[in-house]
Amino acid sequence: MEAWRCVRRTEGGASKSVFISCRCPMLPHRPRSLGRDWTTPWEDLQRCCWDRHISSCMRWPGHYSRAPYPYFSTRHFSLHWRPACLFESRTQFQYLHWRPEHLSQTSLIHLSSYSMSSEGDEPSSKRRKHQGTIERHWEYLSNHNKENTKILGEKNVDPKCEDSENNFDFSVVSYNILSQDLLEDNSHLYRHCRRPLLHWSFRFPNILREIKHFDADVLCLQEVQEDHYGTEIRPSLESLGYHCEYKMRTGRKPDGCAVCFKHSKFSLLSVNPVEFYRPDIPLLDRDNVGLVLLLQPKVPCAASPAICVANTHLLYNPRRGDIKLTQLAMLLAEISSVAHQKDGSFCPIVMCGDFNSVPGSPLYSFIKEGKLNYEGLAIGKVSGQEQSSRGQRILSIPIWPPNLGISQNCVYEVQQVPKVEKTDDSLTQTQLEKTDVMVTPEKLSSNLQHHFSLSSVYSHYFPDTGIPEVTTCHSRSAITVDYIFYSADKEGVAEEPGAAVALVGGLKLLARLSLLTEQDLWTVNGLPNENSSSDHLPLLAKFRLEL
Repeated sequence: MEAWRCVRRTEGGASKSVFISCRCPMLPHRPRSLGRDWTTPWEDLQRCCWDRHISSCMRWPGHYSRAPYPYFSTRHFSLHWRPACLFESRTQFQYLHWRPEHLSQTSLIHLSSYSMSSEGDEPSSKRRKHQGTIERHWEYLSNHNKENTKILGEKNVDPKCEDSENNFDFSVVSYNILSQDLLEDNSHLYRHCRRPLLHWSFRFPNILREIKHFDADVLCLQEVQEDHYGTEIRPSLESLGYHCEYKMRTGRKPDGCAVCFKHSKFSLLSVNPVEFYRPDIPLLDRDNVGLVLLLQPKVPCAASPAICVANTHLLYNPRRGDIKLTQLAMLLAEISSVAHQKDGSFCPIVMCGDFNSVPGSPLYSFIKEGKLNYEGLAIGKVSGQEQSSRGQRILSIPIWPPNLGISQNCVYEVQQVPKVEKTDDSLTQTQLEKTDVMVTPEKLSSNLQHHFSLSSVYSHYFPDTGIPEVTTCHSRSAITVDYIFYSADKEGVAEEPGAAVALVGGLKLLARLSLLTEQDLWTVNGLPNENSSSDHLPLLAKFRLEL
């Protein structure tokens, strides 16, 4: 409701009644229409206000320019009186000697609406006074970079990747950039934001500025809207020296995942999209996707291992952990196929994305530990987002049907090669390669496994305080759901967060861009805000590949 106007009608010097006009009908007592406004007697306004206990939510004018409940502006009154007492009780009017007739004919009572009525309006449920930026500093995780920190003397200085004959350094960003269509379909999540900040014309330049500033060698982007990708995102990134690959979600969904890499750092060996939707399997009726690339580092030496980069955005629904686990298994099976080398090992892997699961959840633990016994696990507990398990069914054994073609070890199942009479001393090279990847059907088991040793770039808690890091923040929640996982040897990973990381699986974690707490983000009015134009924070890590 925008405004009510109180008008005193007089006939022959006697006051008869006061009428209130407003843009939107609020009063239940016989309002009458006058064009685009409505009128009702002043007595009905009094009854309505007393019934609604407006005095309990009164805000003083001048303290909050945009209040979600009624307030009175003193500049519209010609009398010196205390508006806080106006609707507290009928008996207080006699002590104030105040009557409706005391209002001048042009007096106004203003009632603000909780919903945003213009692009400059914003609700105050989580609005903070402070605006601006929060500095995110580099956290160095190897002795080499700690020495550089001392030399540079400034922890916010970007550690540059320096290639040598024995090392190949590269950086990776994982960033959910918030599809504009999804933003508009879920506008209730962004009531804390001023409307102009949510327009794509404002958001995209901000996002592109961030990407330019990070200058990462590999970009893993989620919620990349297809029409924006074709007209703005891809051309802009190509102008910055990136090669872009994109996989749109299936069905009629407007967005997808993109993996972009710099021509100067990598050559493309293969592109492998993964569709999680399977029309023949009722469980897999969602349109999420993944994208797996095999990249060859451009280094002087002839023999250099390839790097497998995977990007995904798993299903959000907190109560469908069965679907999330199956989608993850499909992604891991594709990674296993792409990263598999002739000697039976795997090339280094970097797996990024929005996994819609929190640290410590069964799905997260499965990624890091490589195993999960899900017997008796409620489907709503898989991702750790659902607080109550009441009424939830237990995961079936197995979770997905055999016709998916993926084993409980998260690899593609292939029929065994028929036995061949040995006529030579050795098998052909083709037969040997097939034998390396053959797996036999397994008995029904509640144990999931995968072959990779994966570590998270981030520790998810600040070691000094134990306060959680967050990667996404909007009106409903502030949690961690975004990750960068990378190949790691568990013996080489230090127990305490932030300690030096030894060479693991061909990759060494050199540095990461620090994350923030929920309290930090609300000091700049959460996400999105004037400087960060997504409801997710970008994750950034620097790695070293030993040649």
